[in-house]
Amino acid sequence: MKRLFYFSFIIVLSHLFAQENLSYQKPPDEILNLVDVSLPPGVLMDDKKNYMVCIYRDQYKSIAELSEPELRLGGLRINPKTNIGSRTSYYNGIKIGNPRDSKSELHPVIGLPKNPRIANLSWSPNQEKMAFTHTTIDGVELWVLDLKSKTVKKLTDATLNGNIGPTFKWFRDNKSLLVQLLPEDKGEIINAEDEVPIGPRISTNDGKKAQNRTFQDLLKNKIDEQNFEQLTRATLVQVTLDGEQSNWKGTDMYKSLSFSPDGEFVMVTTIQKPFSYLVPYYRFPSKTMIYTKKGEPVKTLIEVPLIEDLPKGFMAVRKGERDFSWRSDKPATIYYTVALDEGDPKIEVDYRDEIFQLNAPFGEAPKPLMKTKNRFSYILWCNDTLAVASDYWWTDRNTKSYLFNPQDASSTPKVISDRNFQDRYSDPGDLVGKRNQYSRTVLALKDGYAFLMGDGFTEKGQFPFLDRLNIQTLEKKRLYESPFTDKMETLNDFDVDEDELLVRIQSPNDYPNYFFRKLGQDDLNQITQFENPFRGLQNVHKEVLKYKRDDGLDLSGTLYLPPNYDRDNPEKLPMILWAYPREFKDKSSAGQTTQNPNRFTYPYWGSPIYWLTKGYVILDGASFPIVGAGDEEPNDDFRNQLVANGKAAIDAVDELGFIDRTKVAVGGHSYGAFMVANLLSHSNLYAAGIARSGAYNRTLTPFGFQSEERNYWEAPEVYYNMSPFMHADKMKSPLLLIHGEADNNSGTYPLQSERYFNALKGLGATVRLVMLPKESHGYRAKESILHLLWEQDQWLEKFVKNKTEMHIN
Repeated sequence: MKRLFYFSFIIVLSHLFAQENLSYQKPPDEILNLVDVSLPPGVLMDDKKNYMVCIYRDQYKSIAELSEPELRLGGLRINPKTNIGSRTSYYNGIKIGNPRDSKSELHPVIGLPKNPRIANLSWSPNQEKMAFTHTTIDGVELWVLDLKSKTVKKLTDATLNGNIGPTFKWFRDNKSLLVQLLPEDKGEIINAEDEVPIGPRISTNDGKKAQNRTFQDLLKNKIDEQNFEQLTRATLVQVTLDGEQSNWKGTDMYKSLSFSPDGEFVMVTTIQKPFSYLVPYYRFPSKTMIYTKKGEPVKTLIEVPLIEDLPKGFMAVRKGERDFSWRSDKPATIYYTVALDEGDPKIEVDYRDEIFQLNAPFGEAPKPLMKTKNRFSYILWCNDTLAVASDYWWTDRNTKSYLFNPQDASSTPKVISDRNFQDRYSDPGDLVGKRNQYSRTVLALKDGYAFLMGDGFTEKGQFPFLDRLNIQTLEKKRLYESPFTDKMETLNDFDVDEDELLVRIQSPNDYPNYFFRKLGQDDLNQITQFENPFRGLQNVHKEVLKYKRDDGLDLSGTLYLPPNYDRDNPEKLPMILWAYPREFKDKSSAGQTTQNPNRFTYPYWGSPIYWLTKGYVILDGASFPIVGAGDEEPNDDFRNQLVANGKAAIDAVDELGFIDRTKVAVGGHSYGAFMVANLLSHSNLYAAGIARSGAYNRTLTPFGFQSEERNYWEAPEVYYNMSPFMHADKMKSPLLLIHGEADNNSGTYPLQSERYFNALKGLGATVRLVMLPKESHGYRAKESILHLLWEQDQWLEKFVKNKTEMHIN
């Protein structure tokens, strides 16, 4: 008998610890029926709402698509055969409707290629046409859609370079496009594995500090450098709507292209050498020049050196001029920013940034416009005497907005908002824009008033709003506030001339649809008629559950109960707790609720709500704030707050009588996976955990991670205490680790899960590691996602729903 028990014990161990050769699996039908569905299309509308363009796509790629050739170079992922990003999402159908006629049908576009792979859709300046790319097995073609006739036409062969920067830009005349084409002298791509090394790879440093985060997909050797250059080189060609081509500018590595609002000039940024093995391509040297619309050089604006050694901190920027852009309210005026603190957030100054402008023909001295207290963010232009600038500062979470006069730099900007950007209850909303004569967005004004649209989060729920702002007195008047308590309304756009809102309305069982809403009228004009594709979740109960942490901090989460669950006679069910930690600098913001129970119940690939069909209670998006007020940093007390958040969530649902608290699983993705590993190591609250694409050893991200700005040598105890890898011997519950083999996210190298698994395995924990081939940080292939759901279902059934008291640890 003892020998039989010992033999069975060995089988269990071999099952838990050995490698498994397993083909892709599918989850049970209850889950599968929610995954394999056709979704309604995405919707695009022109500014006048004359056209509604519905774009269709498959919900997932196939593993065969993810297995197409891929080179990872300088932060890019490129298909070297087709010359477009290897992770590009494609649409496979287009239909056009009339949003002003609710009874009109959607008409399929005529002439699309067979099995289209459509991307890079772009309106023409007059919004009567759309250009797009179609990716064939050999390359990328340029097509154009005529919205009135609902027909398409191919403009080029499969010769576009879609590897970097904008593949094309419309000329102002609406009759031609500036296109990146592959150069005629395109060189061969070298397979590094086929090359015999001629020497070692060597990196040096001359004593400068270069505290960069752990970027992925960087260049590694001379072959990578050569391949990067070959794949990013292009020639600029003007292509008419008749397909005629004329050379515009010769071969270069084009990083960005931007026409002036009047279309007379083009700002062109090219990548220069030397390349870097430490940072991605967007920090390689670059040159920015102005050309006429005919391609004649006008002025070199700036030459930026290699950026490997920025000061430490999220608010660090490089010295000198940066962020060149066009004023949207002027024919051809450039504005840019200069750091007044040398780009170093540690230097104390009264103003962080100053904005300058440069008028065409760009020969005069730059003119100062204004200074910002924090780091400059953006400007919403209006006219000669009015614009709105915004800034922000991470350390204290402050953001300010200013009304200023672009004509008078001596005038004092008027602060119209000064707030904590994490305080959602005080968010005044975003200023409404409108399309001007240059087809650019500017501040919408009517009779001296501007308008603000806000999400409307409050202590009592979410009530989106439209306010009118007097730009002289800054007094506000509420023009509209959504009255719904059983639905969720989102304000998408406001036509100030027609007093008309474009809104989106949804409920837990009603798929989001578009409506026109006239101010002052109760009637809604429905535009789309999309049906709910997830009928299996029709009868689930959904609410935002509010509760408190032990220290009194307000928390919340979206609570789901299985279909037809009897709340009056509750049955104690297993629960899945899904969350993602977030850092705050004050308790007030940390305790705010930004979830809406009336949001449509959408089971996307990473969602836990599939398991409602398997009899689980779900607490999704549970609040996991980590607060560091004043001089304290949030991560100084990370573990204690993490455990307290989880305990409060379980206590709250348990008090309702809905769950068996001995059968609670916790799950998360990315930083949520990091959370899961910590919770299982430092508490006894969970039967099992699911951790996807996480990082578990913070010493492998020594120059900061997530919202942590300090490096390892400044706060070694924080890095150590927060790293689950360092506490692998404390693992208390079975843990399912899942990771994409091609993860491109900064810090979450696949090595993180592999090494953590080895540590847990060596220490006798119950753990399973699933590496998904070809998958990045978010998973894309249908085969991968179905298998992911199968793995999670198997884990939950074994270690949560059918949990036994004995685990091999």
